Amino acid sequence: MEEKDLNNIYTTFDSVAKRQGQHTAVICLGTKYSYARLKDMAERFAAALSDIGVNYGDRIIIYIPNSIQWVVVWLGILRAGGISVPITPIYTPYDLKYIANDSGSETVICADTNFGYVVSVLGDTKIKRIIVTKMADLLPWWKKYFGYMFDIIPKGKIALDKDTYSLRNLLSKSHKANHLPDIKHNDRDLAEILYTGGTTKFPKGVPITHGDFLISADEQIRVSEPFFPVEENIILCNAPLFHILGQTCGLCTLLVGGTLMLQPRMNLDAVFESIQRFGTKTMVGVPTLYRMILEHDRLDSYDLSSVEYWYSAGDVLPVEVGKRWYDKFGKYIYQGYGATETCGGVSMCPVDIENPPKSVGKIVHSKKIKIVDPVTLKSVKMGEPGELLVSSDYMVTAYLKKPEETAESFIDLDGKKWYRTADIMSMDEEGNLYFIDRTVDTIKHKGYRVSSSEIEAVLQEHPAIMGSCVVGVEDPKVGERIKAFVVLKEDIKGITGYDLIRWCRERLVSYKVPQYIEFRDMLPKSKVGKLLRREMRSEERRRAEV
Repeated sequence: MEEKDLNNIYTTFDSVAKRQGQHTAVICLGTKYSYARLKDMAERFAAALSDIGVNYGDRIIIYIPNSIQWVVVWLGILRAGGISVPITPIYTPYDLKYIANDSGSETVICADTNFGYVVSVLGDTKIKRIIVTKMADLLPWWKKYFGYMFDIIPKGKIALDKDTYSLRNLLSKSHKANHLPDIKHNDRDLAEILYTGGTTKFPKGVPITHGDFLISADEQIRVSEPFFPVEENIILCNAPLFHILGQTCGLCTLLVGGTLMLQPRMNLDAVFESIQRFGTKTMVGVPTLYRMILEHDRLDSYDLSSVEYWYSAGDVLPVEVGKRWYDKFGKYIYQGYGATETCGGVSMCPVDIENPPKSVGKIVHSKKIKIVDPVTLKSVKMGEPGELLVSSDYMVTAYLKKPEETAESFIDLDGKKWYRTADIMSMDEEGNLYFIDRTVDTIKHKGYRVSSSEIEAVLQEHPAIMGSCVVGVEDPKVGERIKAFVVLKEDIKGITGYDLIRWCRERLVSYKVPQYIEFRDMLPKSKVGKLLRREMRSEERRRAEV
């Protein structure tokens, strides 16, 4: 985008909606929503927020699955001058309470299926108001009728009161009141706070400005321009919208006039049918999804030829998956690399050249990188592995309320602020970036970054546990599986791995729950008592090689 366009996210969307109001903006569960209709609903919601006491600059949690409602409330919050806090809809009350307090949010927009979770944390947070939506709220009446008749729409119990509102009712009652505030945000103002895992017990809040988002989103959506104009793109986004991948590779199309396709839950036959029915041009997914597609029994029953741009991120695409894909479809899966802290893409594979195997692309224009020795922070020679550092004028430079983690992850070098990715990378003479390994204790499971220490902390809260160590075990289907080693307190008997997994399920989101539990008499530690996870990882690698 040109510098003059760098105002804020909503005004960018608004200019597109005015220009092509009847063009399809979103397709959700087979229903099309035009730019004009989406804009109308977003502004109705913005007016409703003002009506119920939400003020300019307030932080609002979005706690719902991918859906048309998600897009409406995200845009509506931005129009009202608020700051969105998107989180996964499968978070437990434990996570919700922490994020509500950490972000300072007083309003939550939730699905009826997790309404009970929100109610359970009201006494421990500053949440003042709840806005509830049912998954079928904005669908045509006949789809709702058949959905409820055949019991295929998830349902949850809700209770409306003076501080609990129905999203559907708010949209129907609001008439874009004249008291909507003027849009004051500029590119340096805060747009949203995304939460990311890492090496700490709790998720870290990553504050993203309007300019961060606009620059990164525009760079990533335009990579596929050699295939088709951006306004003709139809993107099937299989990444969650609370995740930076879903945002800068999915939501971004609404800022250039393309079409975003959403499904609340992953169903491969529904994915295939949508591609075939609507002529999808781009699909976004993690490597695990592409492997699942190749192994699907009914793959040959569908025509997926409309897709020109297959995009994979969130983890490294195995070479054999990419080769099988090309052999099957005659098209490449293009990779990218990024992080929440860098607001998405650091590198992207160009579509107009043949990218080397294992490459995660070339560095995008808005980013600068260094590859350094992780200890000395001195640059390594070309082609040698080292830790990747990233710098940009439009990038996060601090975590929310976490000075110690900020000091560890963001450093000053050569007069610039650099983000330490903790990923070991290399670069060839042509500027292609390659992922080698991770240096920190995070586990990549199904495209998510999972904190070892967060799971260890939950296990150690169990009254029978004296110590725990959590590592990732390599698995070609999901990246890494989560394995926990635990030491029981003396004289404890009768505790099983199943008991501990159940304990974790009650406190952790599903993708963070260990798949394996192994009991040990002791865990390896350094002379100063630091847990040596690397020894457990090495042991698991040796086992796999036997």
